[in-house]
Amino acid sequence: MPRVVRFHQLGGPENLRIEEEAQQQPSKGEVRLKVQAVGLNRAESMFYHGQYLEEPKLPGRLGYEAAGVVEAVGDGVDASWIGKKAAVVPSFSMNQYTTLGEEAVVPAAALGEYPANLSPAQASAIWMQYLTAYGALVPLGGVKAGDFVSITAASSSVGLAAIEIARDAGATTIAVTRTSAKRAELLALGAHHVIASEEEDYVKRVMEISGGVGARLTFDPVAGPFLETLASGAARDGIIFEYGALSSQPTPFPLFQALGRALSVRGYTLLEFSQNPAILEPAKKYVFDRLADGRFVPKIARTFAFDDVVAAYQYLESNQQIGKVVITVP
Repeated sequence: MPRVVRFHQLGGPENLRIEEEAQQQPSKGEVRLKVQAVGLNRAESMFYHGQYLEEPKLPGRLGYEAAGVVEAVGDGVDASWIGKKAAVVPSFSMNQYTTLGEEAVVPAAALGEYPANLSPAQASAIWMQYLTAYGALVPLGGVKAGDFVSITAASSSVGLAAIEIARDAGATTIAVTRTSAKRAELLALGAHHVIASEEEDYVKRVMEISGGVGARLTFDPVAGPFLETLASGAARDGIIFEYGALSSQPTPFPLFQALGRALSVRGYTLLEFSQNPAILEPAKKYVFDRLADGRFVPKIARTFAFDDVVAAYQYLESNQQIGKVVITVP
């Protein structure tokens, strides 16, 4: 029987268990994927801690992303998918579908083919990060040459994707990280500038970099009190995208900065457009083309074996990584 990862109570990664279950058959509109690799995300950590957008139904399962081979399809699904390599686009609730197991049943609409130049591990590390950054920066933010783009939690997989997307548009990227420990690697991975927010004056540095203009786009998954600082470093008519809630503290609205700069603070998640085929398909093409020609290269921080799932999520929560944490599946 295929093995899956479950948790029976809320809390840390030590609660994760590998268990067997009967093989699932895909229903109408679904496919079954033989999983080769799973990319881990902060959303899953927040989910099993009970801190995500929705409460998990116990016993819970995990996984938004995976790469593998389609081995069965349900009614209404094109049979030509069988035998194809594909990666899963996060476009569903983890209370309904998950990917962290030796097999995964997911909606056929959540499949995305990936370029042949990527390994399964790399393919499991593309859709969440690139589509999340794309949705905010390109269709909503309209990133363009001459923009200054501030990217917090810049060493995360989504942060690195945002750096690549902003650079591709000709914008100047400002990577924000807590300390200088990751500065050299962030610069090597494409950031034009790095600000260590616990060691430097963020607002002063942003204004120096931008010639006093400020960041037109700010892409932030942390929230909390630092939002007021980000707002002080924003340009007039700037947009701050809040796409996460990693801070454990309340998030005050920066009223005076917003009034003084005609500033927009916008809540955003990938799911607001990944569930809409009309806008998802051009987004997938945008990412696919840039992965295929080498403009985008997913950064894998570290891989873990499936049996080491607890250690993998502990590493994810340690904040040591630069890029994606991936579990490989035998």
